[in-house]
Amino acid sequence: MTDVRCPFCRDGDSRVIDSRDGDEGVVIRRRRECQACGRRFSTVESVSLHVVKRSGVSEPFSRTKVAAGVRKACQGRPVDEDALARLAQQVEEAVRAGGGAEVPAHEVGLAILGPLRALDEVAYLRFASVYRGFDSLADFEHEISLLRHERDDELVEHPRPDG
Repeated sequence: MTDVRCPFCRDGDSRVIDSRDGDEGVVIRRRRECQACGRRFSTVESVSLHVVKRSGVSEPFSRTKVAAGVRKACQGRPVDEDALARLAQQVEEAVRAGGGAEVPAHEVGLAILGPLRALDEVAYLRFASVYRGFDSLADFEHEISLLRHERDDELVEHPRPDG
């Protein structure tokens, strides 16, 4: 553990007075008191999450980058920025739930597919076609038949009140 230096006197000895979870458990806010000068200050601690690309390069996870990638699939669709932000948050929560500090980029893509399918089926097909590398009409037909089958299963489990 590295020393937390007092922002006032730069001393490395402080004690924690209070800790609270923030941002739905992703960060911890701590109130500290410097043992040397007696002044109080706050720190914010977060667990870093890195995405490992196919090339082996590791970069910090970015909700912004997730939303930007999904935004392309949603072009021309009735999906607003708030929905994209919620989707990016869902993806981050799913990836963090795995417990690792590093996650392969492939797992981020998998974490996008479910929430995107629930958000907009057309955008889902666009994203899946690139992510899974569709190279024929049969690939699209297969994915559409899976979507139809899932929708039919949902209708059987949860019939509409009017029919």
